[in-house]
Amino acid sequence: MKLNAISDNPGATKNRKRVGRGIGSGTGKTSGSGHKGQKARSGVSINGFEGGQMPIHRRLPKRGFTNIFRKKYVEVNLGRLQTAIDAGKLDASKPVDSAALLGAGVISKPRDGVRILAKGDLTTKKIEIHAAGASKAAIAAVEASGGKIVIPAAAE
Repeated sequence: MKLNAISDNPGATKNRKRVGRGIGSGTGKTSGSGHKGQKARSGVSINGFEGGQMPIHRRLPKRGFTNIFRKKYVEVNLGRLQTAIDAGKLDASKPVDSAALLGAGVISKPRDGVRILAKGDLTTKKIEIHAAGASKAAIAAVEASGGKIVIPAAAE
């Protein structure tokens, strides 16, 4: 293969719309904006505007809030761990933590920690998992196979 022979797949790229290039182009004269009015001008911003009436998003009462301190965990299922172990990407004899999962490509970002969930089967015996959290079913499944999940005590 040569660099000059490389090309995109057919249909992967699309030419931009060239407006204002004559009536034969289909987007000449008014460039697809129609005639006059606010929408024909530049700087149009009328989303949610109701002609001076109090907009509905301001009339309705507001409820709830967003917790800006909420932790965002990466969820990893037991079946995904088993797949990585079978593929030889994870070493079951060593403790499995977020760094090991990152190196194996199981997770792409550690975020605020890893949370283990119970979907899938874990056939590997004696696996030690260090995680920020785990579901009760996941803990039971790992302990049933002879391993253990180590969760740090909550900071109080």
